[in-house]
Amino acid sequence: MPLQVGEKAPDFTLVTKTAEGPQLVKLSDEIGKSNIVLLFVPMAFTGVCTTELCDISGGISEYEALDAKVFGISGDSPFAQEAWAKQSGITLPLLSDYEHTVAKAYGVAYEQFLPEANLIMGGVAKRSAFVIDKEGVIRYSEAQDHPKDLPNFEAVKAALQSLA
Repeated sequence: MPLQVGEKAPDFTLVTKTAEGPQLVKLSDEIGKSNIVLLFVPMAFTGVCTTELCDISGGISEYEALDAKVFGISGDSPFAQEAWAKQSGITLPLLSDYEHTVAKAYGVAYEQFLPEANLIMGGVAKRSAFVIDKEGVIRYSEAQDHPKDLPNFEAVKAALQSLA
């Protein structure tokens, strides 16, 4: 079960790949600077994940206007994420949860991803959205059971507006 509204967001340190090389992103270093949106996606180079993060990249100014920084998180390596971002035009920071510890901490890891499609990988993140306020408290939480279902981005933006 995903973490709920009102709970403290678990801290984490994940790797992102930048032009300068791999960099560490620690959630607690971002808390207080702006509100934060964490978007967990199952896998790089897949259709729905690519569409979702490309759409968010294209509308990032809406989130910035709501004083929010958006991070995409998947279990892919930072090098695969970098290639995916370049190929697809994804501009938001992608964080590598390679060991699936953050997906598990947020309660959004599949036991088996898509067994009906012979994709039995455990730990893959469910498509999820969390809004974290400047105090580090979760103000919006949503996790989809089916990987093709998108979060309600209007509800994400409404949660951000309520923090203004």
